[in-house]
Amino acid sequence: MKAAELRGMSAAELNKKLAELKEELFNLRFQHAINQLENPGRIEAVKRDIARVLTVLAEKA
Repeated sequence: MKAAELRGMSAAELNKKLAELKEELFNLRFQHAINQLENPGRIEAVKRDIARVLTVLAEKA
């Protein structure tokens, strides 16, 4: 997800997206713990997306 896409969203949409990403990260970590994760690089990508959403939320505040 690009920062430009995030800047076009409202604060409520960003908070919803943040919750979805955090849930996805939890699920990925769980899969990684039980050795069922196919793409471990996805964890880092989701972390970066969470950081982008938090950055855009901070800019809007």
